[in-house]
Amino acid sequence: MNPIHEDGQKLLASAERLADSLVAFRRDLHAEPELSLDERETSRKVAEQLTGLGLEVRTGVGGYGVTAGLHGSGPAPVIALRADMDALPVLPFASRRPGVMHACGHDAHTAILLGAARLLTERRERLNGSVRFLFQAAEEINAGAKAMIVDGALDGVAEIYGLHNLPTLSAGKIATRAGALMGSVDRIEIDIEGKGGHGAIPDQCIDPIVAASAIVLSLQTAVSRELSPFAPAVVTVGSLQAGEANNVIPHRARLTGTVRTFAPEVQSGMPERLERLVMRIAEGHRCRAELRYIPQTPVLVNHDDCLVHVESAMDRLLGREQRVQAEPTMAGEDFSVYLQRVPGCLFWLGSGPETGAEQAFGLHHPRFTLNEACLPVGAAALAAIALERLAAGQA
Repeated sequence: MNPIHEDGQKLLASAERLADSLVAFRRDLHAEPELSLDERETSRKVAEQLTGLGLEVRTGVGGYGVTAGLHGSGPAPVIALRADMDALPVLPFASRRPGVMHACGHDAHTAILLGAARLLTERRERLNGSVRFLFQAAEEINAGAKAMIVDGALDGVAEIYGLHNLPTLSAGKIATRAGALMGSVDRIEIDIEGKGGHGAIPDQCIDPIVAASAIVLSLQTAVSRELSPFAPAVVTVGSLQAGEANNVIPHRARLTGTVRTFAPEVQSGMPERLERLVMRIAEGHRCRAELRYIPQTPVLVNHDDCLVHVESAMDRLLGREQRVQAEPTMAGEDFSVYLQRVPGCLFWLGSGPETGAEQAFGLHHPRFTLNEACLPVGAAALAAIALERLAAGQA
């Protein structure tokens, strides 16, 4: 067991003194959640907090994104720390906005990064370089990171770091993983055209529902029979819409779904595989089909050097016993878009019950809850990563 570093103890103590204000800010956002591309008030509140710290604040970055710069002794390197701000269209568990909820904990991420900004501002003299805080909009629709980059959020950045809360991991712990941590995310839309008519005389029709059903089943063979068992992938059809009457064969059917992979080479091959299956199966059922394959985010692959830095910084901050190995997941995160452009690392921050006795509802669940004890831990973690990277001059 590694002893907690003395500086880590002091940083954690400082973060704990911010706990009440972090909780209050997080609860304010939780009560007034805003969907992707509509984070107007969230953005305003964040900018107000950052301006109060005396930072160089820029709003309207990639939509409602906000960036802020903290300059130490020297213009470079620049370390970026990122949080996402948007909510989900989920039946609210604790929200004043009908049908909208922070069911993924982005309200906590925002409060945590504001806490890190306060901790680092108080320690500006220890920064041999600069920190850029990225408050990103539209992560849930896989659009925010790309828009932030287009608006210059990564210009001059040497490395980027971020975290995501995990309610199935106890608060006070973190989880890291070398290499691929989260899956790629792509969207598929399939339109199938047949010939509508009376349900009692199918011989005079061309049934797109039958074709759609065959396509749904056959898409699974793109994974089970065309990929190695050691190359995980998921093809899920989440919606099938066709017809409105029980005795009518409709003219069209539409399917939408998601494709997840865990290796860039597997992701790049999926469009051809799926188009071949869709077109040929539709043709076999005398239908016409169109597949729109929409790439969204790549596989999230942490950079080795940055991962090593995060792990050593966390061991000094929290103690080695508080760090566990993360399990791979097909859930996606558009932080992966940043990692395609600059080195960096994303890690999991435990946000679940500390005892393990309480039931933990997962991310995106309508009864998702967050153990607010994770807020000061997350703030200290992000601050420690920037402090040690810049103090060491290794970026």
